[in-house]
Amino acid sequence: MDVLPQLPFERPDPLEISPAFGTLRAWEPITRVRTGTGDEAWLVTGYEEARIIFADGRFGRSHPTPRTAPRLSNSALIGGPSGDFATEKAAHDRMRRLLAPALSARRMRALSERVQQFVDELLDGMEEQGPPVDLRACLSIPLPLQVICELLGVPYEDRDLFRSIAEDMADLTDPKRSASADAAMQKYTYGIVQAKLAHPGADIYSDLAVADLPADQVSDIAAGLLFAGHETTVNQIDYGVLLLLTNPVQLEALKQDPELAPAAVEEVLRLAAPSEHGLLRYAREDVEIAGTTIRAGEAVVLATVAANRDDRAYPDPDRFDIHRGPRNPHLGFGYAIHHCLGANLARVELRAVLGTLFQRFPALRTAVPVEELTARSNHLTGGFTEVPVSW
Repeated sequence: MDVLPQLPFERPDPLEISPAFGTLRAWEPITRVRTGTGDEAWLVTGYEEARIIFADGRFGRSHPTPRTAPRLSNSALIGGPSGDFATEKAAHDRMRRLLAPALSARRMRALSERVQQFVDELLDGMEEQGPPVDLRACLSIPLPLQVICELLGVPYEDRDLFRSIAEDMADLTDPKRSASADAAMQKYTYGIVQAKLAHPGADIYSDLAVADLPADQVSDIAAGLLFAGHETTVNQIDYGVLLLLTNPVQLEALKQDPELAPAAVEEVLRLAAPSEHGLLRYAREDVEIAGTTIRAGEAVVLATVAANRDDRAYPDPDRFDIHRGPRNPHLGFGYAIHHCLGANLARVELRAVLGTLFQRFPALRTAVPVEELTARSNHLTGGFTEVPVSW
């Protein structure tokens, strides 16, 4: 067996990515590695190389022989192949056509006033509770939950139920637990979608209910929207606040000018790395990328957290700088045909948080050193178990 770099890499600092990514990129931006399941894959750490693969239709999530396909992890969500090899592109295009109008930039801007109301109410509660508080429990979790429930048409009173299922879905150590939870989430969300046929609302699940899609696709889409629609934003809020608190010059600039919030959000999305799991793709045919030949059926891991720190794309890439401007947009939401449909929603939420939190609590600080925070290392989306803050 070849001695290959082994994923996941050691990560000494939770606010920085593993140094191994930069070392490998300096050697070769597309490198052969061994995954956490013992399979071989190509790790992509380069910015331009990742963009090329995102935009290339010869790469996908499905595999012609899924039972024997190389895997990245034990996650039932994105640890291995998904979808039907023969129909993946058509299904992907159909899903985007269905969901794009509901998640458009215009619709999300219209939602921004409602999001701001949620933020203000949660910060009121945080102030009433008094310091110290767990930012994660007071703001980072409830905000995305409230927003996604309203947008999808999911009962907010069910939040403890589906949060518990989501926690199990994201388990990286127990594939049976992850797969069982994924099935439970699909069953739960499909039931809500079906109920919308009799009682439709102005929400995405009502749109799904009348879509001309097979039942298995409806349940898969519904479950994925609920999971991804809140889970990833929770961690981005935590990391955004922590990155600002550990970069006082940038934080002071934002305090002085809250209009910098959109720029701060983009820098947070570029540098924040709650998880180093990566995005898995499979070559549908032999493809040559940047001088490397990737054979049909081989696994490719897009390390967007590393590509976003490529010094060929960004000057001084490890520095947190909210004044960078729009040159070389980050890959935090993917790229091209695989640009995340929920990007505009996440931006609206993050802008409301970062533009308001430090105006309401200008003396906000971490209540414990960052190095003492407990990382959720066996969790697909990573992050911390809690983020104690004071003021």
